[in-house]
Amino acid sequence: MNKPTKPILEFPKRFLWGAATAAHQVEGGNHNQWTVWELENAKAKVAQAEYHLNDYVSWERIKDQAKDPDNYVSGELGDHYNRYEEDFDLLEKMHMNAYRFSIEWSRIEPEEGRWDAEAVTHYKEYVARLKKKNIEPIVTLFHFTLPVWFAQKGGFTKRSNVKYFTRFTEKIISELGTDVRLIITINEPEVYATESYYHQTWPPAVYNRYKWWRVINNLAYAHRQSAKVIHRLNRRYKVSIAKNSNFFYPGDNAWLSRLSAAVMQYTQDDYFIKKVIKHCDFLGVNYYFSNRVYGYRIHNPDQQLSDLNWDLHPADIQYALERLHGKYNIPIIITENGLADADDSRRQWWITQTLIGMQKAIANGVQLQGYLHWSLIDNFEWASGKWPRFGLAAVDYATGARMLRPSARWFGRVIKKIRGV
Repeated sequence: MNKPTKPILEFPKRFLWGAATAAHQVEGGNHNQWTVWELENAKAKVAQAEYHLNDYVSWERIKDQAKDPDNYVSGELGDHYNRYEEDFDLLEKMHMNAYRFSIEWSRIEPEEGRWDAEAVTHYKEYVARLKKKNIEPIVTLFHFTLPVWFAQKGGFTKRSNVKYFTRFTEKIISELGTDVRLIITINEPEVYATESYYHQTWPPAVYNRYKWWRVINNLAYAHRQSAKVIHRLNRRYKVSIAKNSNFFYPGDNAWLSRLSAAVMQYTQDDYFIKKVIKHCDFLGVNYYFSNRVYGYRIHNPDQQLSDLNWDLHPADIQYALERLHGKYNIPIIITENGLADADDSRRQWWITQTLIGMQKAIANGVQLQGYLHWSLIDNFEWASGKWPRFGLAAVDYATGARMLRPSARWFGRVIKKIRGV
């Protein structure tokens, strides 16, 4: 690994610097369609682990965890639900001024039509603490988890079910009031649909192309309906989705490579964005990958890989941002960006290259308003479980102790210099 290049430090004065989490991935103690599925499938995940993961660069280090059923059960995790003030202190230590989190719908409405006043109060106090620390709260309403009762109704496979989500949206945003300004309705719609109804790696783990297509379109509808509800409550709210955006590029000048990359890019980004962009005040972008296309297939260099074997090209975020801004001409906030890196050997390099890509995009006219690193603390990485370590802060799941990794302390010094605080 080459020594990290010194990042370019000029950014807009009111730029948002922060980190992100999702409720189910950090809170612990949840009960939703994911917790039910985890318990039902943990042993099967163990049986499949070596077959699926033994070619990972991290296999020798992770194999004991990957073969442990407890890895695939979220359980108490780092107990962020009760220890969030400790985690907000981490944001302060890194001189961050923004934080993205999700509201766990299953806590707010554990049974159809029954609102849990204690859970509502919890999230109101949660937001109030962020505001007191002068940290901008960015709230996400759907980050892959559903109340059990909603999943039993068919979840987002049925358009008629969207009314339950918009009802939840109206309830929780009304309760939070103007303490929140930035709202993400739907996180990574295609990822949710594809993993759940195509790859069969997430609940309900069924292969059904029609349901896959329906879910994607119903999530677009859910965003449009929720955005209308939110804007009716207060025009001050700024609403978006968090769109997973890979950058596709041809590896050669062959017509098939160029055509395939263009089709893949449209399918990845534009099919969904065009359905919602008129109901977005900004565009939330989750960037983790770029993909090199030869012919009609992806062939990435795979020279530098994360613990999850993701090909690492952080600087390519520049091209993703420039393409999206050029096409949609709307402000952008990077709502997720990071890597699984348990030994913290690549995170500083990743962030450095990302900052350089961001600065180049800004210099080329992109209205970039913020950067939120994934994630603040180590999290439950869905079907992979607990072993992937994305956190700026390491979490000891046995004790709950948090500790900023060296890359996080470095990043905090960079942010301090940029912000001049």
